[in-house]
Amino acid sequence: MRFSLSHTAATDRGHPHSISVKLRDMNQLFNSMDPSPFIEKDLDDDAEEFIVSWAQEFSPNAPLKLRIYLDQWPAEDPKELIRTAVHNHFAHRAQITDLEFKRLLRQGRTSLFIGLLFLAACLILSKMLLGHEAGTWAAVVRESLTIAGWVAMWRPMQIYLYDWWPLLRRSRIYAKLSHMPVELVPKAKS
Repeated sequence: MRFSLSHTAATDRGHPHSISVKLRDMNQLFNSMDPSPFIEKDLDDDAEEFIVSWAQEFSPNAPLKLRIYLDQWPAEDPKELIRTAVHNHFAHRAQITDLEFKRLLRQGRTSLFIGLLFLAACLILSKMLLGHEAGTWAAVVRESLTIAGWVAMWRPMQIYLYDWWPLLRRSRIYAKLSHMPVELVPKAKS
């Protein structure tokens, strides 16, 4: 791993949970393949995953603080630059996740509409073709059409029962991280 990451439970007033990231220099915090200026750069994937995974460990209402320890302090004070970059990164992630959430709900509505139409068509077809027919083959076809109709409802049910809440939780975590205090500490103070 290119940099050292750790978690500490601190007793800062109002911020009982502190996520610490130890870096050689501030460039390690950012994705080296991103050509954007610092305040618009993406965070390094490992750093983002670490910060988000620790944020998920805490209660959604628990205040968090990000503490970044730098071995090599740059000539210009990087505090505001890094704070802004971290906040912008997570604000952008929150926006993207909100869009994914809206897209998922739109897909759920479309899937629900299609599923209900298909279910209705299967049930009507079963009633029209087989009516009150008795016999093994009629029962098999009737049950097959009923099952096929309900299988068409599987995807909208999955979306509305299971798929939406992880996206909403992730969006809330990103929004929380986009406002958390970010503290930079030179190595000498650690």
